[in-house]
Amino acid sequence: MTLVSLCFEVHQPIRLKKNFFWDGSPLKEMVPDLRDYYFDDPENRRIFERVADKCYLPANQVILEGIKRLDESDKPFSVAYSFSGVFLEQARAYRPEVLDSFLRLVDTGRVEVMEQTYYHSLSSLYEDQREFTEEVKMHREAIWELFGLRPTTFENTELIYSDQVARMADSMGYKAIFTEGTLADPNYVYRPPETNLSLLLRNYKLTDDIGFRFSSHNWEEYPLTADKYASWLAATPGQCINIFCDYETFGEHQWIDTGIFEFLRHLPEKINSHDILRFATPAEIARQIQPKQELSIRDYISWADIERDTSCWLGNALQQACFIYQKRLEAPARESGDDILRIWRTLGISDHLYYLFTHGGAPGEVHNYFSPYGIPYDASVTYFSVLADLHYRLKKKIHLADAPFRFATGVDQFTGEVAWSLAGMKEALRTVSLESLEYHSRQGDLAFWVGTSLGDGALAERISRSKRIKGERLRERLIKEVQSALGGAK
Repeated sequence: MTLVSLCFEVHQPIRLKKNFFWDGSPLKEMVPDLRDYYFDDPENRRIFERVADKCYLPANQVILEGIKRLDESDKPFSVAYSFSGVFLEQARAYRPEVLDSFLRLVDTGRVEVMEQTYYHSLSSLYEDQREFTEEVKMHREAIWELFGLRPTTFENTELIYSDQVARMADSMGYKAIFTEGTLADPNYVYRPPETNLSLLLRNYKLTDDIGFRFSSHNWEEYPLTADKYASWLAATPGQCINIFCDYETFGEHQWIDTGIFEFLRHLPEKINSHDILRFATPAEIARQIQPKQELSIRDYISWADIERDTSCWLGNALQQACFIYQKRLEAPARESGDDILRIWRTLGISDHLYYLFTHGGAPGEVHNYFSPYGIPYDASVTYFSVLADLHYRLKKKIHLADAPFRFATGVDQFTGEVAWSLAGMKEALRTVSLESLEYHSRQGDLAFWVGTSLGDGALAERISRSKRIKGERLRERLIKEVQSALGGAK
């Protein structure tokens, strides 16, 4: 018996105001709502509602009908979804009936919900794992709140994967993880090294037959019917076949007049007509099929473009510069509080870098098709100017330093605590050890940092007067001085 999983990634980005730079918006002093200032809510709503009508609602109805038709059979129909957190946010805000339709699907008991990063981000590529871990936990909480589920299968953004990603997923308790099936036969289950995970591989050829070639009149297999497709699955050797595509394939990328919904409607019965085939969720495949062998993938792979690596987001200097800039603002954003941290995370949605793709050919056409900017250079102007504007506001709000202050108890004896701003220093002073505070006070390090990295000579002078104070009195004195420089905030 060959187990067939039908999986969908469901994501909608949050787009920036494409004329942000050209309208003269950067660095204005008075901004009532920073989120509305950066993000194009009317455009995001318009696109979401269009895709809801063309894809989400009709595709959900077709799948629900298929599940109900086969619910009492010995070969029931099942599917799996991976929702980004920002998709769920927009569904709740723009079209709650879309969420309701997904809830009805999950309530059938025939739908697996997978986990991913909340912001559909590239945080798995950061050197520090903290942001990745927190975004996954945010997603976990959102899925529990909406669906009452604890997913056991992890799907990183666009199937970005490496041994390191597998280890992070394993440490968070997942049982299975997905990636692209380019480096091994995708129709078996594997084991990532040093983990207890089941590694599932997407059969990209059979997936792309639906996602990319379905409506191509130049394709030698056109037209693709459900009967023909099911016969291909039945003829495919192996233990499992994982079909994993963008949900927007149905109705948005492949329009209704291509026959894509009729294909989806007839697919369950056509697959079940083959004795050798049976539907299963990814979690069921992980439970029922033992890994064939260990599979190590050290370099990052993904399902994106022809290269199937990370080059669609990081393949040129514009993308690299914006990726590094956004990443560098992480620590200051954390020190600023939840509101700006949420905005910084929204700026980490992978689509912002996807629009900056400058290579030509068919991949370039696909990137431009999804981009609201027309050309990647306009996209880069917008994205970089928004990052610069956020940097400017962080500088003002938290007194961002030119370089971070790293606490220690002696030469090269760092504690791991870091302050990137005066606001961050205030919080650090509350918890850092007295040994560290007294060490830096004796050395004059705090006064030097304030004077050179923050450029506040007056505060540096006041702090330098605390050299002879010790114990909790030193902590209280330093906190008082920093609070005064911040405007007396407690």
